[in-house]
Amino acid sequence: MIGSLRGVLIDRPTPGEAIIDVHGVGYRVSAPTSTLAGLGATGTEVFVHVHTHVREDAIVLFGFAHGDERRCFEALLGAHGVGPSLALAILSALSPAALSTAVLEDDVDTLCLVPGVGKKTAARLLLELKARLDLPNLSGGSASAPAAGSARGEARAALVELGYAPDEIAGALEGADAGASVEELVRAALRELVRNR
Repeated sequence: MIGSLRGVLIDRPTPGEAIIDVHGVGYRVSAPTSTLAGLGATGTEVFVHVHTHVREDAIVLFGFAHGDERRCFEALLGAHGVGPSLALAILSALSPAALSTAVLEDDVDTLCLVPGVGKKTAARLLLELKARLDLPNLSGGSASAPAAGSARGEARAALVELGYAPDEIAGALEGADAGASVEELVRAALRELVRNR
């Protein structure tokens, strides 16, 4: 497997791709827009972290300026229904820091800014990425804080699956008990949603 490439940028054959010459071998690399923008002009010496993606019909290289971008890409690939194209689109729209913040804050709307990501996909991704990304506990609270946040995130995802809009869900969960289980949160939110309709 190829883990990184150091060579000379010799071409940009299509948007989203670069060819890097390493000792006479040109490697075609797909990359997020931030990485491509940082490579500079053709003839420049470049270095990229690489994820090697093996399919039945091809071996595709994905390049990243920083190791945290590659880690986010690999975490996204591990999520249900996310292929390399969608993972690349997400990292082209969101930096690793912005993605981590969206996951920590259960921010469905930020993920929906990515072309091809709807509200249901965004809610599911937020749930899955909580377990896959190495996220800090920004709450500064006790060890139970992440569990509470996770329960709230799972309840939010369940309500999205039931067809409720993010603003309805946010209002319904606003006064919920921080220590409640997923089931208790969903029941309480549904009562609130029915009352407000």
